[in-house]
Amino acid sequence: MNDIFNMTKKELQTFLVQHGMKKFRADQIFHYMYKENIFSWNDMVLLPKADRASLETLLPIFFPTIVSKLEAPDGQTVKLLLQLHDGQTVETVLMKHDYGNSICLSTQVGCAVNCAFCASAKNGFVRNLSAGEMMAQLLAFKKYVTPELHSIVLMGTGEPLLNYTNVLRFLHMVHEKDTLYLGYRNITLSTSGIVPKMYDLAEEGIPITLAVSLHAPTDAMRRRIMPITNTYPIADVLKAADHYFEKTGRQVTFEYILIKNVNCNISCARQLVQLLGHKNILINAIPMNDNYDVGLYRPPMSDMEAFVTYLQKNGIRVTLRREMGSKIQAACGQLRIKRENI
Repeated sequence: MNDIFNMTKKELQTFLVQHGMKKFRADQIFHYMYKENIFSWNDMVLLPKADRASLETLLPIFFPTIVSKLEAPDGQTVKLLLQLHDGQTVETVLMKHDYGNSICLSTQVGCAVNCAFCASAKNGFVRNLSAGEMMAQLLAFKKYVTPELHSIVLMGTGEPLLNYTNVLRFLHMVHEKDTLYLGYRNITLSTSGIVPKMYDLAEEGIPITLAVSLHAPTDAMRRRIMPITNTYPIADVLKAADHYFEKTGRQVTFEYILIKNVNCNISCARQLVQLLGHKNILINAIPMNDNYDVGLYRPPMSDMEAFVTYLQKNGIRVTLRREMGSKIQAACGQLRIKRENI
């Protein structure tokens, strides 16, 4: 299936010429899509009627439709459940920060990594998303919610590095002047620690931020909530993260989701200091969004503050992420799972 959202401008130019249309029409089409948020051939009135009629048949535009839209009471978080051309659904979230709007994208339908704290894998892995389907998530927010975009995080449903080829294509596409011209430094990719692909990404020469899901200070503890540890133990993940920093000069962020009665206590904080205290890293401590689907919950604020304070006093840079989306089922996979189980 030809998908215009999966095409670069050069590829679209080639497609148009092959079908008897003018090459420069690609400039007009890209302007309509990426500057004016127009996704209907009939509405692209600068194109000849004959071209529009041909393109309706040759290159139909499958723009995602909204299945569900939830907005937090404070207006700072908006979550869309989007339906794709084949009926599959993906979730994507807008988070409003002081520095601008950040959109959290999904890279797969379902997930095979099966972290205990995440609902994404509850109904299993379905398929990878194409680069065009990732792009369409961004465009859906620009059309349906807000045209203002500061940054993106590949931190939604799915493991980006298990969809490496499509994700890499998307990263290049979103950076192009003719699309959204988003700076690489405004892009964060989150991984559970797929070690071989972390090394591959380091060689690509694109200075995106790499965020590694750590979530525990020991293999034994991490294995209970992240089965991927059986394949890639913490030592290997840290070595790959060090390599990424050496090759790109970009400081690696370690994500640490704070889970009640699991990993948010002074003992865990002490072990983290022993593990990471000598590294030039940042820990992003993330309060767990209560997730009844998986039975894991947010710790009391006093426990989270004690955990973070201990790390800071022992020389580790750490931020406690502002809780966003807990009122709208913004934890990965929750909205999709709810719809499928109706």
